Amino acid sequence: MKKRVLFLLALLISGTWAMYGQKAAIKSNLIADFTTTFNLATEFGLGSKTTLDLYANYNPWTFDNGKKFKHFLFQPEVRHWFCDKFNGHFVGLHGHVGVFNVGGVKMPFGMWNKLRDNRYEGNFYGGGVSYGYQWILGKHWNLEANIGVGYAYIRYDQYECGNCGERIAKGRSYNYFGPTKAAISLMYVF
Repeated sequence: MKKRVLFLLALLISGTWAMYGQKAAIKSNLIADFTTTFNLATEFGLGSKTTLDLYANYNPWTFDNGKKFKHFLFQPEVRHWFCDKFNGHFVGLHGHVGVFNVGGVKMPFGMWNKLRDNRYEGNFYGGGVSYGYQWILGKHWNLEANIGVGYAYIRYDQYECGNCGERIAKGRSYNYFGPTKAAISLMYVF
């Protein structure tokens, strides 16, 4: 698992080395940073109004009292810009795939209440659409806001509590429809 994560992050970074002239960017999602999740994205131009964003994040931590929000996510997105790439409004089409091991966590807004008393381990894949906007802050710095909705097919095993307990259910599946992306990213544009 760690080797795959490191390989994907190296691939994301290396994809920008040969690019120039505001045709590529690297960025970090500040929302993910706030949750102690390592994340990195590269975005590069495919045409005058089209870019490809390659985003990955990884959270390896187990917190106090057995709380864990371990996961790995890879989320590529093709974007169409209404003005110039890396400036202004855009819409995107994204896919996502990942693995998770989550439990003992109280989620905001009353979401997924069973995460407090149970642990879930599994994988997911799906896709969605997004809308975003980028503000130019300086010669090489941008700020991006992006939100998306879509679908994820989730396969999981359920356990009694966050850090212990026997398996309650094996091989369950869930079809999720709802938010699939939320980002406020600080970017360096080449």
